[in-house]
This record gives sequence, C-alpha cells and structure tokens, in this order.
Amino acid sequence: MARIQQIAGGAIPAHLETPVAAMCRVAADLAARIAAGGLEGNLAENVGANTDGDTQKALDVIADEAFTAALRGTGIRWYASEEQENAVEVDAEGKLAIAIDPLDGSSNIDVNVSIGTIFSIQPAEADPETTFLRPGHHIEAAGYFIYGPQTALMVSFGDGIRKFILDREKNVFVETPASGLPQSCKVPEFAINASNYRHWPQPIRAYIDDCLAGTNGPRGKNFNMRWIASLVAETHRIITRGGIFLYPADARDGYQSGRLRLVYECAPIAFLIEQSGGKATNALTSILDLTPDSLHARTPFVFGTPDKVERVATYHDLPEHEVSALFGNRGLFRA
Repeated sequence: MARIQQIAGGAIPAHLETPVAAMCRVAADLAARIAAGGLEGNLAENVGANTDGDTQKALDVIADEAFTAALRGTGIRWYASEEQENAVEVDAEGKLAIAIDPLDGSSNIDVNVSIGTIFSIQPAEADPETTFLRPGHHIEAAGYFIYGPQTALMVSFGDGIRKFILDREKNVFVETPASGLPQSCKVPEFAINASNYRHWPQPIRAYIDDCLAGTNGPRGKNFNMRWIASLVAETHRIITRGGIFLYPADARDGYQSGRLRLVYECAPIAFLIEQSGGKATNALTSILDLTPDSLHARTPFVFGTPDKVERVATYHDLPEHEVSALFGNRGLFRA
C-alpha cells in the first residue's frame, strides 16, 4: 500500500494525514492502471454522463468509486464529486469534507496525455450545502495528483506548496523540494483554447491579441501559447514554469458562466496557486472570494503569475474603443 515519506516541509497536520494517505493509496493504484493503458481494459470507454451532461469515461467511474471507498473511516464526513449529483455522507462522525474531481482531463485518457485528480479538504458543517456553498477561505488543504511520466502529489496545507513524487518500486510518495511559481520567464507563456476566440468577451480577445502581436504590439515581447486540455497538466506547467491560464466565459450555450466547476476544480487549484505565490480569479474577482450557488456551479478561471492575472483584469476597465482595436494602444489604469 502506498504511503507518504515526509522529508522537506515538516509534518502534515495530524487531522489531515489519514485522508491524504488514503488518497495516495488510490492515486498509486490509478497511476498503475493508467500506465498499463489498454492492458487494463478500455479506460477511455464512454459509460454514461455525469449530472452536468459531460461524458463519463470508465476511468472516471473507477476513480470516483475508489476514492469514495478509501476515504471511509478517515475523518471525512461529506464527499462532493464531479461524478455524483449530490454530496455523499461517508462517515457521520467525520469532521472534514472533501470536494474532488476524481479524474480530471479524462478526454485525454486514450491519447496518453497527463491527467490527474483535484481535491480540497475543509471543515464539515451539519449539512453539505452549508459546507460547500461558501467561499474558499475555509479550505485547509488542497492539491492534485498528476499521472504522467512521473506521478506526483502537489499539495498545500496553508503554509506554502509541497511536492511528493511516487517511487513506483517502493510504492512510496517521497517528498522533494518544491519552489514557488516563477514570477518571470524568458519567453512568457499563455494557455487558452484559441479555437473559441470568436466567442470570447472583447477584453479577453484584446488581451490575447496583444500577446499574439509579440514584439510588434503593445506588450513589446513574444509569447508562446500552450493548450493541453487537462487542467492538472496546465496547472503543473504553470507552477513549474510560470505563465497564465485562461478559461473565460463565452457566448456559447452552457459557457456563459465559464465551464470549469468552482467547488471541486477552481477553488482547490486557486488555493494551491495562491500558496505558490500566484493569483487566481474569474478574470476580475479572487476565486476564493466567490460563493457557489450550487455544488456544480461553474466559473470563468484565470490563474498564474500575479502581474499577468492582474493585467487581464485591467482589460475589463477599458473603454470599448480600446479593447476593440486590434493590437491597439491600451490605456491600462486599474491600480
């Protein structure tokens, strides 16, 4: 059974160590299944749809069931998952609650791209609505497992970011030094699905226009674009190399409030990003200040290096003629 070897960041808070260790055991098993690919059956097979109408893959269901079972008896009372319509009570005596995306990026299972698990842990209240439908400042721990060439746990317990790598031979998550999110890089990077450009609000178009203009535009520098379509993989790259990720609201049906889920995707990632020295917003407001109106509420999501995230907000202050002018001069004035 997988365990945790702590060497760099001090002890994990005692009341959180048991549920985190349980998740590590599941993550190690999932990593082995994923590495086996088709030898473990068709993990990318469509097996239904979740409550939001998104296609469920076989591995989505496997992961959800495994985490639910593993967290029984670990102090977790409420379990809120992307794969289930309502929060589930797993231990009536538990003092904690977990919000989880058991298998993020499952559309990439069959193309061998890094996928992951996202989670946050917070105190449990008397009912799931009171527990989960509140701002993210109650989060005590948040992180993700990334299943790639390395299987890693990136996690924060509210005192910076910590990194654990799975030693596959010993089946142990070994802590290694973790540095904060870089504040600058030689060639800045932005991550966005540019195929949706025509649907974006004008301030987002203007921001990307200025990045694409490179040294000839108002930014005066060249940018690289990245898009993996796996939130965990995008987050891992930005924590490692810096840059900015944008998944804005847009004009398509079902996307007017963004697409990513606030409770079990954006809030955990925002907590981790801020603990890494970055910033996370819905383009204007801190993600951790937002109050979800439902368990599966969606939000636009912008995160990364603080100066880049703050610059996106300034584009929303500009008069229409400035954000409409391709590669134009921008009178950025937000403090």
